[in-house]
Amino acid sequence: MKRSGIADLPLHGGRVPQWLAERMTQLCTAITETIIRHYGASEFLSRLSDPFWFQAFGAVMGMDWHSSGITTAVMGALKRGLAPRADDLGLYICGGRGRFSRNTPHELRALAELRGFDGDALIRTSRLTARVDNNAIADGFQIYLHSFIVTAGGDWAVVQQGLNDRSGMARRYHWHSASVRDFVAEPHTGIVGENQGTIMNLVDAHAQRAQGALLDIVREKPETTLREARHLRMPSHHEVRAANVDLKRLGAVLAVAHERDLHNFAELLLLEKLGPRTLQSLALIAEVVHGAPSRFADPARYSFAHGGKDRHPFPVPLKTYDQSIDFLRTALDAAKVGDKDKIDGFKRLDRFVFAVETELRPEADFAAAIAHENAISASLNGRSVYDDQPGQRQLKLF
Repeated sequence: MKRSGIADLPLHGGRVPQWLAERMTQLCTAITETIIRHYGASEFLSRLSDPFWFQAFGAVMGMDWHSSGITTAVMGALKRGLAPRADDLGLYICGGRGRFSRNTPHELRALAELRGFDGDALIRTSRLTARVDNNAIADGFQIYLHSFIVTAGGDWAVVQQGLNDRSGMARRYHWHSASVRDFVAEPHTGIVGENQGTIMNLVDAHAQRAQGALLDIVREKPETTLREARHLRMPSHHEVRAANVDLKRLGAVLAVAHERDLHNFAELLLLEKLGPRTLQSLALIAEVVHGAPSRFADPARYSFAHGGKDRHPFPVPLKTYDQSIDFLRTALDAAKVGDKDKIDGFKRLDRFVFAVETELRPEADFAAAIAHENAISASLNGRSVYDDQPGQRQLKLF
């Protein structure tokens, strides 16, 4: 699941409210555990290195679907949630934003001693990825977040982000050990940020002459590779619009959740009676866990799982959010003692929604879907940052 790309990420200030941060930690931990259970820790790294999947992952957790804040919120939630389970899952997250980024070498050295890794090699890799993106790619973005993720088997991924105060944009960079052959010859899995025209990229395949002149100084010579970059351009507008969503894919999710016969069959797959709103969320989460790479071209669609903290596309439905977490945690706990019916039913739900999409091809009425969500928001304890009182605890994004 590796994909190169560049996308616009509007730089948003603000904070994640504590009530959402706690739920994001629980949900992203459960999703990660589910992926690792089915596909392994290395596969989870492959997904983190896909900027499209990463954006969908953040959107399904109730963050702003298109903004740069997703990076800080997702990596922070992952680090908090996975730390107590790191040895069991074989997945370790080091670094973070600001001062936590600068602490990455110390964390990697401690991890190396614990797990028997080559700490010097990991630290060198961490520093190289940061220097390449901060210095070798002169695109005007200064790195302020650096997260280094490593598995018990020694595979690693890096997610880091830079900001450009002048343009008001952020750029996210993804690295993955499985795809890096040469740190000075197009090493990135993906680069996410605003297209600002021509930039100086000293690790671009076409920068061989510049590389040669620089590397002669240190008596090194890089080998070059060619690769096409794929671009994902995230819009600057905050609200979710119909044009941002694949309406047929969203239509399949809504049909399974709300049409009686389809809903009843989906409940049989999950072996549990669920309300339509919870089923809608679980169907989108199931796609994040089991969907093919091509499914994540429209990250905005995943905001229909749990809305957004800024009410885009609607306030976060806390009752539904908690039910989603409860379902996943119960299914994972049951699977640990050999009862796999519920967690396997979750996988079958994804296949069922895909079958509905390809065979029935329903199309969502976007305006009606938004209106419905806003109409039922109060009954689901819908909440946004605008409902919070001054002084309530929040986690800073930037």
